[in-house]
Amino acid sequence: MTHIEMLRRRSEILKRNIGSMILKGNKRELSGQESFFYNNIVRKWHQNEHEINSVSKKV
Repeated sequence: MTHIEMLRRRSEILKRNIGSMILKGNKRELSGQESFFYNNIVRKWHQNEHEINSVSKKV
């Protein structure tokens, strides 16, 4: 598995986790810990997408 494939796989996993947190948040309000976890996942996803874009531009 190449580095870019690993980043894309990580992006898929993060998107899935973000989606499940959004569904949970729609059903009931997220607790403080869950809200922190959600924000952390979104931050990691943005960093990952930025890294994918920078690696793609180099190739």
